[in-house]
Amino acid sequence: MSPNPCTMQGRPTTGAEIGLLEMKHADELFALIDRNREHLRRWMPWLDETRTADDSRAFVRRSLEQFARREGLVEGVWHDGRLAGVVSFVRIDWNNRSAVLGYWIGREYEGKGLATSACRAMIDHGFGEMALNRIEIKAAVDNPRSIAVAGRLGFTREGVERQAAWLYDRFVDMAVFSLLRGEWRPGPLRRGRGQGSCARGTTSMRWSR
Repeated sequence: MSPNPCTMQGRPTTGAEIGLLEMKHADELFALIDRNREHLRRWMPWLDETRTADDSRAFVRRSLEQFARREGLVEGVWHDGRLAGVVSFVRIDWNNRSAVLGYWIGREYEGKGLATSACRAMIDHGFGEMALNRIEIKAAVDNPRSIAVAGRLGFTREGVERQAAWLYDRFVDMAVFSLLRGEWRPGPLRRGRGQGSCARGTTSMRWSR
């Protein structure tokens, strides 16, 4: 089930939308995760905690509670009406006006520019309505696709956090990237279907401190 539509800014492909993940999307989210387990397990540490649709429902519920507390924002990424992945502000630090940006895309949707476009929309919103000053991306040093997204969006690589994340049976080093508000150049606005631009139009994004 597609969200309230919002056409992503600077999109390299057609039919791409983002919107707040809601309870009605939980079954579709679980189905996407379940058929991508081998693919996602390379970099996502939460696969063993997502075994049933109930687990996805619990995740969406927690995400909505976090959203209500203004501590995070979890959006679905849709392509041609099908859920293709997730993009989120995992943590929002209002005191320091910063947030950590995370994202993943199902294997069957890779190569379409969805992750980059979804992140671009989130960054536009973060530096726009949310008035953030700094956005971070953290990616395993041997995850080339995630690192490439940060590069395409103009993030600066700040360094490496050694053995910073536990991934099932080993620690992995995490590359840290950052982007500052003054460095960001938003693209031209593209209009959604009656909802305005992607960074400003979805009901999920109409809040800031």
